[in-house]
Amino acid sequence: MSRLAFLNVRLVDPESDAMTVGSVLVEDGKIGDVTTDNVPAPSDTTVVDCGLRYLAPGLVDLGVKVCEPGERHKESYRSAGLAAAAGGVTTMITRPDTTPAIDSPETLEFVTRRANEAAPVNVLPMAALTKGREGREMTEIGFLMDAGAVAFTDCDRVITDTKVFSRALTYARSLGALVVAHPQDPGLSAGAAATSGKFASLRGLPAVSPMAERMALDRDMALVEMTGARYHADQITCARALPALERARANGLDVTAGTSIHHLTLNALDVADYRTFFKIKPPLRDEQDRLAIADAVSTGLIDVISSMHTPQDEESKRLPFEEAASGAVALETLLPAAMRLWHSGLISLPCLWRAMSLNPARRLGLDTGRLSRGAPADLVIFDPDAPFLMDRATLRSKSRNTPFDGARMQGRVLSTWVGGTCVYEKP
Repeated sequence: MSRLAFLNVRLVDPESDAMTVGSVLVEDGKIGDVTTDNVPAPSDTTVVDCGLRYLAPGLVDLGVKVCEPGERHKESYRSAGLAAAAGGVTTMITRPDTTPAIDSPETLEFVTRRANEAAPVNVLPMAALTKGREGREMTEIGFLMDAGAVAFTDCDRVITDTKVFSRALTYARSLGALVVAHPQDPGLSAGAAATSGKFASLRGLPAVSPMAERMALDRDMALVEMTGARYHADQITCARALPALERARANGLDVTAGTSIHHLTLNALDVADYRTFFKIKPPLRDEQDRLAIADAVSTGLIDVISSMHTPQDEESKRLPFEEAASGAVALETLLPAAMRLWHSGLISLPCLWRAMSLNPARRLGLDTGRLSRGAPADLVIFDPDAPFLMDRATLRSKSRNTPFDGARMQGRVLSTWVGGTCVYEKP
């Protein structure tokens, strides 16, 4: 039996909403005793003295894009896995918006095999909801679940045919499958590079109203009410969408929602000098929206914070702002960016870990995300106060399109553990 003891740690426990000083014993890859004092470790135990650093469940990142198959030059399972480990992410939930889309059991088995061979962290794939993500014919949801799909999504390609979407939701409901949708009206948001308002007009950027998000969410909530499906909104980014989410919860619908770390820590003014690393989808919102979304995370209305890691190569970003590809890498910056929310007093550490670890794990039926006896020893040790200057050249992702390049940040991952095995240790 292999034993590991983490002593002198500040425990961040998202289940009990508490932070205490204590120790954690790991036996055979699972958490054993969690105590609020440093009891003597058994003689055959490897001891890790953490020096009162913080220990928390490893992050569960729902919505990571890995560009295999089709665009391996942007990101591979190996590079994404290394970036995840360096960022404290112990489980990646990957998106099916690849080339070709992950819409068949054969493709799903291929990426699962590649992930298991190459990535040092857990990788669980989502599959497409419709074939080719084209919104016309649903995929073989049952077969894909048997092959390991944990959820179904067409990512940012919104299904416009409500009959197709309602049938897919009904079939998913019959199988207990989770559907992840992107609430954004495709007509209003087509070609948009910014959020509508005075700033976008002054910059001459094509823009979209936040109402596009609310309209799409209202439609989706009506279909969920009609079908009874399990539904997760991948990104809620504006205050106007929150009332629809509140009504859905009040009506007892099986609905959860997420947001991205970029929408929680950046706003529309950050695109002032047309830096395309700040072009993401949906576009960055006004500061009032950012604060409203942070408050929704704090109160539990928004359940999940994810990186929405979207690698783009230099050629697709070195273009005029409205022509450049959307997306930013964030596996390694998720934790330090989240520390901005804690240092500013907007969200507590246990609440952050509920949104970044416990809640996504629960939504997907995973055992991880907890500091409880018997849970997998997927852990991260970090220093939330460690300052550093972000240099994108140091990122482990193949693509380095981060909006935090050159930013002063606080919060460093010191080590990451998957199943009781160290997969990353800060040099």
